[in-house]
Amino acid sequence: MKIKTKRYHIYYWMQILFFFIRFIPLRCSLAVASVLGRIVFYLVRKHRDIAINNLNSVFVDGKHDAAVIAKRLFINLAKNGAEWVKLINSNNVDYGRLVTEEYGLDRLDEALSGGRGAIVLTGHFGNWELLMSYVKSKGYRGAVIGKRLYFHKYNDFINRLRLKTGDRVIYRDESPKKFLKVLRDGEIIGMLADQDISSVPGIFVEFFGKPAYTPVAPVKLSMASGAPIVPAFIIRKSDNTHKVIFEKPIAVKKGDSVDESTVEYTMAWTKVLEKYIRDYPEQWVWIHERWKTKN
Repeated sequence: MKIKTKRYHIYYWMQILFFFIRFIPLRCSLAVASVLGRIVFYLVRKHRDIAINNLNSVFVDGKHDAAVIAKRLFINLAKNGAEWVKLINSNNVDYGRLVTEEYGLDRLDEALSGGRGAIVLTGHFGNWELLMSYVKSKGYRGAVIGKRLYFHKYNDFINRLRLKTGDRVIYRDESPKKFLKVLRDGEIIGMLADQDISSVPGIFVEFFGKPAYTPVAPVKLSMASGAPIVPAFIIRKSDNTHKVIFEKPIAVKKGDSVDESTVEYTMAWTKVLEKYIRDYPEQWVWIHERWKTKN
């Protein structure tokens, strides 16, 4: 009950903040978010320590300042929130002002050319909720696979964001037939698969040199449907616009052993994710206990 009450308090304070943010220009709201992100970094000790510990365990070369990267992460998350508020309350989102660079959209077309749909796979990186909305704005159809949040008000907020920006949500505990139908229709499934979630099927693959429990759903879905996996990332730039990059499609093929193929392609996707995190460490959610589950 104590945790539940705390969640209500956080939610209503957020709503008061969001109420004011919706009436000021995006540039001003991002400036406010930058200040709030710094404040939260110092106030939320538990998640700050998780982020710093994760960073120190990964970047051992002494060239990265874990505290600085963690602070920038909190700022980025706050800016994401400010942008989400604007997206929810805008009747006509100008994606051209939000996303000023784009690379590899032809790779998505290549993946879709087979007629079996495509799995756009990303992580909690940059402003990840904006990524599929941007893809939809380019004329592509599809759905995102989402997790039901235990606190219904948070869940409702995220759903309003996705519905407002045109994303159709299929929850991961729904029938796999729904996922397969989207792909059979030649459309896109958007997925996140970069966290240690013990309640979903996964395997251990190397991630930053350590075994990390990683969801296998993207690879299993690709095997079942024949849809290629297209790793995609949205990167916040210094001017608070975004760059979207689509990587080369990963064509998942069943080998002699399904288990071996699952490991091979889950590892292939994870290596792509790791590369982007190394290049932009402040844009990934280090506040998650990524190596919690032990092999």
